[in-house]
Amino acid sequence: MSVRRFVGANSRDVMRQVREILGDDALIVANRRTEGGVEILAMADDAVDQFDPSPAEPSEVSRDAPAPAAAFSLPTQPDPLEAMSERLLREMQDMRELLSRRQPMVESPRGTQTTYEYLLAMLVRVGFSAELSHEVLEALPEELLTQEGGHDAASAWLREQLIARLKVLAHEDRFFDQTGIVALVGPTGVGKTTTTAKLAARFVMRHGTRPVALVTTDSFRIGAHEQLRIYARLLDTPMYALDAEQPIDELVGRLQGKQWVIIDTVGMSQRDQRVIEQIAHLQGGQSTVRLVLLLNAASQPETLEEVVLRYRQAARAAGAELDDCIITKQDEAGRLAPVLDIVMRHGMRVLFGSHGQQVPEDMAVATPSGLIDQALSASSSASMDQGGPASAPSLPRWSRDVLGQGRRLTSVLTRLRQRVADFHRLEAAWDIAALPSVVQDQRLDTLLAGAEATHDAMGVVWSPRRNERNCDWSMPDVALDDQGAWLALTRLQHRQPAGWQPRLAGCAADIAVHLLPTLPESDALAWLNDQRLTWVSAVNASQRVHCQGERHTLRTLFQESTLTHRVAIRFRGQRMQLSTAYVEAHDATGNAVLAWVGDVCDPESSKRVVRRYWLTPARLGSDVVSLLVIQLQSDGLSALTKRAWQQLKEADGGEVSSELRLLMASGAAAVASHLDLADDDAVQALRADLLRLLGSQRKRRDTALLDALVHVLMARDAIRQLGSVSREDLI
Repeated sequence: MSVRRFVGANSRDVMRQVREILGDDALIVANRRTEGGVEILAMADDAVDQFDPSPAEPSEVSRDAPAPAAAFSLPTQPDPLEAMSERLLREMQDMRELLSRRQPMVESPRGTQTTYEYLLAMLVRVGFSAELSHEVLEALPEELLTQEGGHDAASAWLREQLIARLKVLAHEDRFFDQTGIVALVGPTGVGKTTTTAKLAARFVMRHGTRPVALVTTDSFRIGAHEQLRIYARLLDTPMYALDAEQPIDELVGRLQGKQWVIIDTVGMSQRDQRVIEQIAHLQGGQSTVRLVLLLNAASQPETLEEVVLRYRQAARAAGAELDDCIITKQDEAGRLAPVLDIVMRHGMRVLFGSHGQQVPEDMAVATPSGLIDQALSASSSASMDQGGPASAPSLPRWSRDVLGQGRRLTSVLTRLRQRVADFHRLEAAWDIAALPSVVQDQRLDTLLAGAEATHDAMGVVWSPRRNERNCDWSMPDVALDDQGAWLALTRLQHRQPAGWQPRLAGCAADIAVHLLPTLPESDALAWLNDQRLTWVSAVNASQRVHCQGERHTLRTLFQESTLTHRVAIRFRGQRMQLSTAYVEAHDATGNAVLAWVGDVCDPESSKRVVRRYWLTPARLGSDVVSLLVIQLQSDGLSALTKRAWQQLKEADGGEVSSELRLLMASGAAAVASHLDLADDDAVQALRADLLRLLGSQRKRRDTALLDALVHVLMARDAIRQLGSVSREDLI
């Protein structure tokens, strides 16, 4: 096991060095400031598994006691850092501090706030709960955690995280063009009657007055009927009164020809037991009623929490779903964060925001950026003791914990669908696995036929035409999107025709890039060149080409070459460096090609890990290095697929067909590799949340991501079977 020393001018510089050499999962053994900057001792995450601090029983080692120097042997260091080895065990036990993202690596000077503390204080000050604040900030990237100077970048990151968590109505048309019955529910005084009029007015502006009707069940408030009747008269739409205990079916005969009906229900306190009866009556007939909960932005956080809990419980008791809401009285609210906090924690979708009494002007379609900006711009003088939303005391702690897991699961699944274009197809494969085995093959045929007709692929990484070692299956081919990232639905080899040319020609016409595991026959190469398609073929060192009038093997051709073009890559779960060189040549049939050599090396020691060779069409020029990288990175897919295959085989008890299991395993491997290879801010946060669901980071990152993804998909399957999570979120 190797502990390495890193020196940099500041914490950001030294952490960059650690990540480049040891990867994102590196463990910080010790750190200190020096006159010249910052020094760190770090080690690779997987090296800890071989660490045995002492022969003593675990109970004999105190967390606060210094470890003996002999417990772990550091490399000889010609500086005072050697003295720190006495505390190494204690440092090892705390080294997850950086990865947990809860505290900065280096203490801030007295009197200043760390980035984490600054963001947490800002969230709580404007009204977000501590629960949501900590959940969001757990994904704070290290480079922001340790940044020096201002907090602008961290604030921008936080804004994007909050925007990503807030679900809204994507398009107003989807609400008003979906014909049926909509019922607005919520406590007294939340603004249901005015909102009914605003929604009806917006519908009339789109579709005219004939298709719409208004209904009120509020017979308790003096003048309630008359208020809605005035709006109906202004809109030139009919209005009907319905007793709160009558099902909507009793009005169906009078609503013939009405495509859109909106019900203004009687307001009830969330603590009124009649809430359950009210929703049960709305759902008790043959007509399907969509429920929309109105939330008063000016209400106390505790009240809002209780409203959401009680009304959703009532909806579930009636066999209905209550996932949509409208935020009212934004103009009366001192802070918008409390209501957004509750909406995000409960996974609800905001349709509209209402901010006044004018019909229909004072209502707008909800936009995440607008709502979050309004929430974060709350006066900094807001009292800290107002606190954030609190959980209703009637909800047990274990329920809150499970709900928190459910919210994180839903958030991860939502972002996976956004990240991977065809992730929904992988989910569809898992859905098929939950069906009786007698129908699995038919449903799988339908899924694959539909995917072939409406695919998202731009290229294919073709796998070798052989069974994997110790397996009775061959690795499926993996598709690429237009950014060169893996897609989730793989291509099963045994469903393809024999021979390279028929296999290639069988692809959709818009598959433009083909990364081949070996040089195919001359007819297949001729077909690729005739079609002017982009291709890259891996070849072995004994492959012969004609160069400058002579015939050479690639081994001898590049024997004395200097590899100058270098690019950082991630290879087999580790950070590496690829160095390449190429020469112009001709293949056996006279086609002009570029012959390539590439060395994958350890970036610190420069030791070569593997050497690879490729041929590419000369017409593509040298701008194909990114494709060489993609093909190199596909090396890890078969190992991940084997791991997922074994996990699924142990879990399904043989009730899933081998073909379907292979599709599920290879798809999970492709998505896990996609997440491991990408490096933008969004995927860093998604990786952190995904690994947090698994609860363990003591693995190589690509395998940890695979295990977490399988865990998420299995949890999704179990929740769907229980039927306790909204279909809109998990189907």
